[in-house]
Amino acid sequence: MDMRELEVFLTLAELLHFGRASQACNLSPSALSRTIQRMEEQLEQPLFIRDNRKVLLTPAGERLKRYARLSLDEWRNFRLAIKNEQAVAGTLSIYASITAVYSLLPQLLENFRWRYPEVQLELRTGAAEQAIPQIQRGEIDLAVAPLPDGSKSGLAFLPMVTIPLIFIAPRTEGFALAIKDESIDLARTPLVLPQTGLSRRRLDQWLKEHRIAPSITSEVSGNEAIIAMVRLGCGVGVVPRLVLERSPFRDEVTVLENAPRLDPYEVGLATSGKNLQRPSVRAFWELAERGLSRLPATE
Repeated sequence: MDMRELEVFLTLAELLHFGRASQACNLSPSALSRTIQRMEEQLEQPLFIRDNRKVLLTPAGERLKRYARLSLDEWRNFRLAIKNEQAVAGTLSIYASITAVYSLLPQLLENFRWRYPEVQLELRTGAAEQAIPQIQRGEIDLAVAPLPDGSKSGLAFLPMVTIPLIFIAPRTEGFALAIKDESIDLARTPLVLPQTGLSRRRLDQWLKEHRIAPSITSEVSGNEAIIAMVRLGCGVGVVPRLVLERSPFRDEVTVLENAPRLDPYEVGLATSGKNLQRPSVRAFWELAERGLSRLPATE
């Protein structure tokens, strides 16, 4: 029983008229009858009740009608998917931090590579705060980046994970935290901060609201560099928790529980609306959407 036979059967099952069904299928009435007879022989069950006045489906025919509809829908979707995949080619440039490459992208990149082998992937790494500007300048197609504060005209964003911001301190001897009212005193504690980015803006906003002039000992580019500087005893830093969990220095710094609470990161895929019209970008985006839909819900 092939797809053509299922199409013929489904047409007759919906029209319940051999004459109209033969015309719709571009078959002679005798050819239509032979097709149905062959299917009934294969199933060893009658599919239709025929008399001079009407045509009705048997219980077996009703079941086959449901099966035929599902099978033909899946077959059409499969053919469309194959056709679309064959059309996806060229290059696709993706920008992400080292942490994102290790933690958020591996399975997605593997699935994309398997489905679209004709696409040449270009993976670039660097500081997370540089991702959105590179998209806006048209230098990359996609990026894993924190969701920017406020609206960004022309930017498409697909949330992937929410990551808390945490304060970390050195474990080196001789480094003493300044404490005030059982909390870290950021006015008297040396700080290692990112030069730009969401965590810097959120900390600056917190300091402004509390009228604190910070003691900044170092400004660096990239969260990984902050952890390295904190490890050396240069001061207290603020980083996304995921970055610390993936850092080789995670056991050489300590997380401060008595530190200010900053709003968490929302990290995801980012691109421009224009880029999203390209087949390779759209294919990667849709693959990410399908993967996220299978993840368990989180609070």
